[in-house]
Amino acid sequence: MGNQFTITVVAENEKEGNESICLAVAEIRRIEQLLTTYKNDSQTNLINENAGIRPVTVSLEVFNLIERCIGISKITQGAFDISYGSIDKSLWNFDKSMTKLPDAATALKMVHLIDYRNIILDKENTTVFLKEKGMRIGFGGIGKGYAAEMAKLVLLKHNVQSGIINASGDLSAWGFQPNGKKWTIGVADPDAPAAPFSYMEVSDKAVATSGNYEKFVTIKGTKYSHTINPKTGLPITGIKSVTVIAANAEFADAMATPIAVMGIKAGLYLIDQIPDIYCIIIDDNNTIYTSKNINLK
Repeated sequence: MGNQFTITVVAENEKEGNESICLAVAEIRRIEQLLTTYKNDSQTNLINENAGIRPVTVSLEVFNLIERCIGISKITQGAFDISYGSIDKSLWNFDKSMTKLPDAATALKMVHLIDYRNIILDKENTTVFLKEKGMRIGFGGIGKGYAAEMAKLVLLKHNVQSGIINASGDLSAWGFQPNGKKWTIGVADPDAPAAPFSYMEVSDKAVATSGNYEKFVTIKGTKYSHTINPKTGLPITGIKSVTVIAANAEFADAMATPIAVMGIKAGLYLIDQIPDIYCIIIDDNNTIYTSKNINLK
């Protein structure tokens, strides 16, 4: 998935622990094969290749995931949108080869294909159709969290009562440490990601962070985050990181990026309307904002 996964399990012995970890790895690989855009035969690529041509039959698992993605697009008013894939690397390529910004007019021209309302689902036949030619979907905003959640479910089915699946900062933790205490999770400091600025104790919760320290480009002294606003095609500014705590890693992962896109006020307002989801935002001035019912240690 282009990300580092760290898998922790509590087991009676090393052999049992390693067997459990292998089960989680196999599940993550299965989901990668399903959702990746780097393998020609993935369901994602088949959908994209047939954009504007015909509906594609997909597995019920992929269909249901896309349906949930569209639901998140609706509640975030399009700030989350899996059809972002039409912004290709000619516009934004967050590596050393990028030395200047694309102009706003070009960016705006390319975002016209981003519209979750043009992803047509047929539940009866489990087909997905992208209405416009050139449209592309991608699961970069939800795939890691989905994989973490599914790996956790596999381990629970195999009676692994406690563990953590950490997908490059999007993690799902369940059960307790061997000493009976909850898991201690660090919230990364955007200016020094290896050093947490705060801790939280969690069990049966998921935590996801979207930050401008993960992938960015610096042009003329200004740092541009890899988080793109799907309405403008340009990177967001003003927010260093968004951390979301929820019951489910898929939902936490999917909500972290749109909160950054929506901005502090609108993002926190939305979070406060949804039960059992919490949020911590750090802006460019290192001011910390939190949703209701969060007490940082």
